[in-house]
Amino acid sequence: MKIFVAGSSGVIGQRLLPKLVQAGHEVTGMTHNPQRKGLIESWGARGIIADAFDREGMIAAIGEVRPDVVIHQLTSLSQWNLEDNARIRMEGTRHLVEAAQIHGAKRIIAQSIAWAYEPGDHPATEDAPLDVQAPAPRKSTIDGIVSLEQAVAQMPNHVILRYGMFYGPGTWYDANGVMAEKVRTRALPATDGIMSFLHIEDAANAALQALDWPTGPVNIVDDEPAAGTVWLPLYAEALNAPVPVYQAGSKRGERGASNAKARQEYGWQPQHPTWRTGFAQSLR
Repeated sequence: MKIFVAGSSGVIGQRLLPKLVQAGHEVTGMTHNPQRKGLIESWGARGIIADAFDREGMIAAIGEVRPDVVIHQLTSLSQWNLEDNARIRMEGTRHLVEAAQIHGAKRIIAQSIAWAYEPGDHPATEDAPLDVQAPAPRKSTIDGIVSLEQAVAQMPNHVILRYGMFYGPGTWYDANGVMAEKVRTRALPATDGIMSFLHIEDAANAALQALDWPTGPVNIVDDEPAAGTVWLPLYAEALNAPVPVYQAGSKRGERGASNAKARQEYGWQPQHPTWRTGFAQSLR
């Protein structure tokens, strides 16, 4: 197939593009940074420069490729810029979907998150509602996710990958990442909030396999949702960092997510089924 990947040089894209090329697809990777075009081409894909916020530019870029499938991995997370990330989810997704529709793409696969569900007592399945009543500051994240998912769903053939919290090389939880620094300085307390994690290699594999998955949202998380009181001390230990301070309570929506649908219905099998071993392996 002809595949257009938006956000092709990010932590997921740089793992996904070689997998798509190796699988025999004709791949075009989009970046807004001209300096990354050569990197994309080194993975065997074609590089194209476009800005997700430029509607006409996106229409022209996808028109040049006329892909069968568009894969949306656009984020603005490397600098912890949540406001820009929400804008990408709203405006960038809308432009991407419009361009895909105009030029006859058959399918879109998009990156969403698995911690946007409304509060609950158990790990969320895909049937749980998104947290549309969330107060600020969570509201900006939820608004971005709702906008993204609604735009993507305008294409009849779509897969929404609700990813867990990424860890692995190049992420916030890498040895040099922002979360690692917070843990080293004991600025991140261990709370009762529950998180679902996902190694970035498993995220990329899910995007590849989603070329053949049914339409709709699917949680892509590891097997073990865990409270901060459980996972954070082990993450700190893997970093050789001090034991975290305990802080009672949790934030809204910290309930984790279930991967039963991906595993049992779609046959997805994570290479890193639990953060318990994944943290140590990724920090070596």
